[in-house]
Amino acid sequence: MRVDLHSHTMWSGDSTTTPDEVHQAVLESGLDVLCITDHNAIKGAVELATQLPCRVIVGEELRTHAGEIIGLFLTERIPFGTPPAEAARAIRAQGGVVYVPHPFDPMRRNMAEPALYELAQAGLLDAVEAVNAKTSLTSLNRRAAEFADEFHLAHGAGSDAHVPDALGAAYVEMPDFDGPADFLAKLREGRVVGHHWDKHRPWSARVLPSVTIE
Repeated sequence: MRVDLHSHTMWSGDSTTTPDEVHQAVLESGLDVLCITDHNAIKGAVELATQLPCRVIVGEELRTHAGEIIGLFLTERIPFGTPPAEAARAIRAQGGVVYVPHPFDPMRRNMAEPALYELAQAGLLDAVEAVNAKTSLTSLNRRAAEFADEFHLAHGAGSDAHVPDALGAAYVEMPDFDGPADFLAKLREGRVVGHHWDKHRPWSARVLPSVTIE
């Protein structure tokens, strides 16, 4: 199965990707599972879970005072600004997976290293984004993979797509899974695939549907 662990839609605020565009991009990319991880929101992921031609994992890319952290398999939104350790525990309390996006890329609002290592040493992390398609320097992705190995964490990969064409630029090939715990176990068996993709959407006159963020 092809699983993109990190993507954004128009509910993110800094993405203009509509539901129809996500639908078409999923078909074109051949993704089997899409983790929708909008900034500080889960409403879009919940709505799209029944609309897309693939499985959807509801996630949130949460901004903390120390940088961003992703929760996967969420049922409730975690408030903006929740401290890192508290956010990780809140994700776990929902039965979710704690995923660190772009951990060493300063252009991606990465988690500050002291907080990142504190979370790892406290056993509050589950997986690390070993390939982020928007990270232009392969050395930064390699460092993320080395960090994951240091703390025996699963390797993930995500497009970090903010435009439709970017979906599927990075993903994990992994066995099928049933629920969060099995997802994490199968993620450890997966193979990370990806390439750099950070182009802007070509300009066109367009009207976006209105969205209400929680």
